[in-house]
Amino acid sequence: MQRQTRAMERSNTMRREKRGLDPNESEEGQPEKKRPALASVIVEALKVDSLQKLCSSLEPILRRVVSEEVERALAKLGPAKINGRSSPKRIQGPDGRSLQLHFRSRLSLPLFTGGKVEGEQGAAIHVVLVDATTGHVVTSGPESSVKLDVIVLEGDFNNEDDEGWTQEEFESHVVKEREGKRPLLTGDLQVTLKEGVGTLGELTFTDNSSWIRSRKFRLGLKVASGYGEGMRIREAKTDAFTVKDHRGELYKKHYPPALNDEVWRLEKIGKDGSFHKRLNKAGIRTVEDFLRLVVRDSQRLRNILGSGMSNKMWDVLVEHAKTCVLGGKLYVYHPDDTRNVGVVFNNIYELSGLIAGGQYHSADSLSDSQKVSVIYYVWINMEFWSILR
Repeated sequence: MQRQTRAMERSNTMRREKRGLDPNESEEGQPEKKRPALASVIVEALKVDSLQKLCSSLEPILRRVVSEEVERALAKLGPAKINGRSSPKRIQGPDGRSLQLHFRSRLSLPLFTGGKVEGEQGAAIHVVLVDATTGHVVTSGPESSVKLDVIVLEGDFNNEDDEGWTQEEFESHVVKEREGKRPLLTGDLQVTLKEGVGTLGELTFTDNSSWIRSRKFRLGLKVASGYGEGMRIREAKTDAFTVKDHRGELYKKHYPPALNDEVWRLEKIGKDGSFHKRLNKAGIRTVEDFLRLVVRDSQRLRNILGSGMSNKMWDVLVEHAKTCVLGGKLYVYHPDDTRNVGVVFNNIYELSGLIAGGQYHSADSLSDSQKVSVIYYVWINMEFWSILR
């Protein structure tokens, strides 16, 4: 009986193996699909590998996009709901308004010790008290006429541009002078608002910023002691900036340069360097001289500077020179004694306009062909250039 059972098991096993090897049958007795060729398997494997590489390269981009979208969503929820933390003390005036001090002017950079702190283009530095809810300047009420202290802050204070700092956080980043040194900031260290607006007086740094951790300072504003009692007015801060030793000012470039600046104030022209000497030898001593030759004969100017001036350096140099604010000086050239026609040039000899029939036509109103005709006519009359010289 046992022999018969074992024989039946072997027979069943052989039938299962035979069925498994039969290419025309699957396990369920259905016809099996055709096996893929080796080449197609390799192609599919390569596709999978390329897809994996693509996903790996896209992952950091997708992470950043998702992060930005999450931040936007959290920002819409308001600071009180982010991370479950309560928002800092509201910055409010007596009537519940959210009050903030702001600098309305950017500083003129770079700054040097002993030099005057000014706004861009030498303008005054204005400050305002703003109702953050409406964005309007606060022009009435006791808070609109408070006195403010001007102080120096660490350059790395509030790098995240979080507007919710506390008074204690602000105070903890105030920078004082080094031991044995003069006060870090001298001059008019207070400003009084009038109808919510104030203007900083003369300010001067006595020390550079290289000795602190961030190597940069910020100017800050806070309500002076004895003013704004019972209210919280958020302090103001400028962007971070570097203060250099005044010895570097002797060689600094001007932004923008002035027409009467020495030519070495331009980018790529070092004081007493080879380019500076070559230009001086050719009679090009000021920015105005430089710009006039750019207009008249730029190739001659390139030849004067020599092969040491690369195309990239040349582009930077000319671009900086052209930021110069031109004066109102004009030249009028009359080609004949009748003076019926006059060609008008600015002080660097660029075409400004044309006088014809008793009327002035600006260069912008002339067609390109008219401009070419006028300039060509003047160029062939070399008397014009001899007069300008």
